This record gives sequence, C-alpha cells and structure tokens, in this order.
Amino acid sequence: MMLTTLRRFLKSKDGATAIAHGLIDALIGVVIISAVTALGTTIETQFNAIEKAIAASTA
Repeated sequence: MMLTTLRRFLKSKDGATAIAHGLIDALIGVVIISAVTALGTTIETQFNAIEKAIAASTA
C-alpha cells in the first residue's frame, strides 16, 4: 500500500513539483547556513579586535 502511494506520487506532476521545491528549499538552506557561518566568523574577528583595543588602552 505504501509503495503504491509512493509510485503514484512520483508519477504525478505534483510529485515532480514537490521534489523540485524540496531541492530548491534544500539549496536555499545551504546558502543560508554558509552565509551565517561566514558572517559569524567576521563578527567574531571584529569583536576580538575590539577586545584587544580595549585591553591595550586600559593596560
């Protein structure tokens, strides 16, 4: 029964559309994760520079 439903889903155009949308959503997720990771590294570098500047000025 489950296999029959899966086959019917994959044969219909709705199934192809759903798969295409799923792939697009996955790609968007990868792009977002990459951007947030890169941004986080940049922000961390900036905060470290600020920390060093404050430590140097109070020493």
